[in-house]
Amino acid sequence: MKDLFGKAILDYQTNNSPEDLITETSISDADEMSVAYLFRNYNEMPVIEQKALQLVKGKVLDVGCGSGSHALYLEEKGFDVTAIDISENAIKASQLRGLKKTKVENILDIDANEKFDTIILLMNGTGIFETLENCSKYLLKLKSLLNENGQILIDSSDIIYMFDEDEDGGRWIPSDGYYGELTFTVKYKGETEEIFPWLYLDYNTLQNACFDNGLKCELLLEGEHFDYLAKLSK
Repeated sequence: MKDLFGKAILDYQTNNSPEDLITETSISDADEMSVAYLFRNYNEMPVIEQKALQLVKGKVLDVGCGSGSHALYLEEKGFDVTAIDISENAIKASQLRGLKKTKVENILDIDANEKFDTIILLMNGTGIFETLENCSKYLLKLKSLLNENGQILIDSSDIIYMFDEDEDGGRWIPSDGYYGELTFTVKYKGETEEIFPWLYLDYNTLQNACFDNGLKCELLLEGEHFDYLAKLSK
């Protein structure tokens, strides 16, 4: 991977002539995204993200921290936060912003002896699962990192609305696989990232996957754009 997302984040942090990211999915056309959005403060965050941050307790793991906006807010509130991302550039940027505990690491590689009271996965946290088939692998890993009364706060969206609707209200969705399995393409400063998989999970599917892996799943909040926040616990 070229880590173009991370390059954009680091460019913005270091004032290195940042440009908009161009994102495109297997079911949507190219769209421009301002890198500044990834540096938003608490008041600029969607309600679902604000709610998640309000519910945080104890020792925290921020998975896929990006520029570190969520972790920084929590750190300022006095929480012990470890922020991880697979993007080396994003971690550099979050360190430059003042985050104390950061790692370039995949969640699947975290030492099983590390335990947390709250694990947050925000900005479509289910995306890192990549495919429906991978859900169990990731959920079991997340579960193994929880302290006894710990919680996982994760958000996603039901993207059924993106598919064409019949007169009778039915939807034209692909028959091969789960409709929330997308592929993403990212372009930045004339470069194109390798195509990568990204998973959007509707709440019922997440709930079923949690049940299958010994996790309780609670719907905490629904947003205005088919998005939701869920709390997972042992």
